[in-house]
Amino acid sequence: MQNTGIAIDVEHADALSRPVDVLVLKYAQNLYGADHAAAARLAVDRGQLPGDGAYLLVPAHTQLAAESVLFLGVPPLREFGYAEIRRFGERALSVVADQRPDARDVAMTIHGPGYGLDEIEAFESQIAGVFDAMNAHQIPARLRSVLFLERDQRRAQRLRAVLRRLLPGIQMPSGGPLGATGIAAGTARHLRSVGYDAQQKMRAFVAMPFADEFVDTFHFGIAAPIRQAGLLCERMDTIQFVGDVVEQMTARIGASRLVIADLTTNNPNVYLEVGYAWGRDVPTVLLCRESHEVMFDVRGHRYLRYRNIVDLADQLGRALTAILNEPTDRDDTARAGGA
Repeated sequence: MQNTGIAIDVEHADALSRPVDVLVLKYAQNLYGADHAAAARLAVDRGQLPGDGAYLLVPAHTQLAAESVLFLGVPPLREFGYAEIRRFGERALSVVADQRPDARDVAMTIHGPGYGLDEIEAFESQIAGVFDAMNAHQIPARLRSVLFLERDQRRAQRLRAVLRRLLPGIQMPSGGPLGATGIAAGTARHLRSVGYDAQQKMRAFVAMPFADEFVDTFHFGIAAPIRQAGLLCERMDTIQFVGDVVEQMTARIGASRLVIADLTTNNPNVYLEVGYAWGRDVPTVLLCRESHEVMFDVRGHRYLRYRNIVDLADQLGRALTAILNEPTDRDDTARAGGA
C-alpha cells in the first residue's frame, strides 16, 4: 500500500555514514567527493561505473551505512547544469522504484554549489526533479523519506530554510505534490520551470577568496543582492585552478552579465578572474574591505569599499541596479538580431 505522506528534509550528515535503504550518487564520468569515497569503499572498478543515462546498483554490505548505493551516470561536470540536476532528482527516485521497489528511505547528496552553480537554483532544481517523479508516480510504493545530505553545516542550514519555504510542512503528499494544498500556487509554478528555464536567466559571476571569514560576506553581502536583482549567482568553489577548471571558469565568465570580485586579501585567482573578465569586456564590480588595500590602481573601474556585510549588500544592490539599467553591446546585438 502506498504511503500518503513522504518526509522530505535536508540533513547535515556524512552521506557514507547515514543509514538509509538507498544512497543515490552521481557519476559525472569521473569521481569526485562522496562518489569517489563510496566507490573506493565498495571496491567498484571505474570501468564498471555507468555512462551518461545508465546506472549501477551496488549492495553496500557493511562498507557503508546505506544498504545499497545507486550510481547514476550523468554528463561531465562542465555539462551538468540546472536542467541536468533536475533530471538527476527525477531519475534518482524512478530508478530506485524500478531496482529497489521495497526502499523506504532514500538519500542523495546536493549538486551544483561545489563546481560553480547558484546554490539555491541548483537545489530547487533537484527538489523539482524529486517532485517530477512523485507527480509521475515513479517512486517506491512504500517510500517514506527523501533526504538531502550535506557535510557543510552552514550550507545544510541554508538549504533547509529554502526547503521549508517551498514546503512549509515536512510531509509531502506522495501523489501529485505540485498540486498539493501544502504548496502555494506561485511556488508550484516556479517549481514546474526551475532548472529548465535557467539558460534564459542572467548570471553574475563572483570571484572571491574561499576562507571561512568570507562565508557570510558571500551569502549575505553578495549573493543576496544578486538574487534580489533577478540574477543567478555563480562562482567557482574550492577546487583548484587546474585542468578543465580554468576552462569552466572562462566559460562561466564569458556567459555572465557581470562579474563581482572581492579583492580583499589580494588572492591571485581572483585577479586572474578579473583580468579575464576585463579581456572579455564583461562589466565588473570590484569590492574591498575598508581595512585592506588592493595591489594596483582601480580608478576608472566600479570599485566599492565596504565597512561590513550590511554596507556591502546596500552598496552592491545600488550598483547592480545601475548596471542592469545600462545598455550593453550584447543588448544592442540582440536587438539587431545578432547572436
